[in-house]
Amino acid sequence: MEHHPAVVRLAEAANTTAQHQGSGDLLRIVLIVMVLGCVLTGWFLLRGYKRNDD
Repeated sequence: MEHHPAVVRLAEAANTTAQHQGSGDLLRIVLIVMVLGCVLTGWFLLRGYKRNDD
């Protein structure tokens, strides 16, 4: 199995960053993005159930 050079470089950069910072900041960002995505998805899906009694 042959690896793409860009993928190898990205993995090395991620590994180097993780060694210097730890995964705390990345995990925090991922969790915030997930929560915001869930809220926006819920709003988008539920807005169609609003009644217009004109």
